[in-house]
Amino acid sequence: MATPQLLVGKVCGITGGLTGIGRAIALDYLRHGAKVAVNHLGGPSDESLVEAFHKDAQAVISELNNSNSTEAKQFITVAGDISKPETGADFVAKIVDAFGRLDVFVSNAGVCQIEPSLLSQTVNINLCGAFYATQAAGRQMALHQTPAGGSIIGISSISALVGGGQQCHYCPTKAGVLSLMQSTAVALGKYNIRCNALLPGTIRTQLNDADMADEKKRTYMEGRIPLGRLGQPKDLAGPAVFLASEELSGYVNGNAVDVSGAGSISKVSSFGPKLPLEIGKPKTLTSVEVLEPESSQIQ
Repeated sequence: MATPQLLVGKVCGITGGLTGIGRAIALDYLRHGAKVAVNHLGGPSDESLVEAFHKDAQAVISELNNSNSTEAKQFITVAGDISKPETGADFVAKIVDAFGRLDVFVSNAGVCQIEPSLLSQTVNINLCGAFYATQAAGRQMALHQTPAGGSIIGISSISALVGGGQQCHYCPTKAGVLSLMQSTAVALGKYNIRCNALLPGTIRTQLNDADMADEKKRTYMEGRIPLGRLGQPKDLAGPAVFLASEELSGYVNGNAVDVSGAGSISKVSSFGPKLPLEIGKPKTLTSVEVLEPESSQIQ
């Protein structure tokens, strides 16, 4: 049975929507009947990505309509560097110009630069860009449309909750996005604007493709996650639809939704890879094994 469309008539904006998590959310919003605007950096390197997104978006819409004739302006793409204060406002203005209002805004654009020397760029894109874009979306939803209201979703990370020895420049920005969503939830609640954060774990995207090509490293990362696999961008799309839908999450505000396969809370990450327990043959653990899980066979 087909999933019912949950976002018919909604207008949604997504920053960083040509690749990875943002792309998956944008396409799923289209599947659920929304009109979608996607922000991307721009430049020659984006041309093939824009073309690919347009092709896939058009295919989604055509499939829904069971024909090749689709509604004009069901989606748009807008170039702009989200780290610049004016880009968020310009993006929102173009959304309103194309579709008349803004109901859902996903602040997704971000980078995970490895070199700590790139601190300013990481902060400007991940945190400052999220602030400026969220500010522009909030102003539109609160002050410039009737009825007021909407849903703002910040793509944070489980790195907002834990430290990373080699991510001292990255983790604070994702903690900042979570705090931004909590603070805007308090500030904008009176306008019927809900603000929540999605906290993905290790998601296989273009940002970590090279890293995860190392089979040993990938196996280690998978071993830390109770579900036994890395996340995929589509794993964020469903939770993003949930938070966008007033019918499903109308009283959800200021929350952090963990989408890590329990990787953020499981002690598996402390034990390291283990041999699986044999099904049907429970093992009695001694007190030493309980206190020192390294000596047990718990996976």
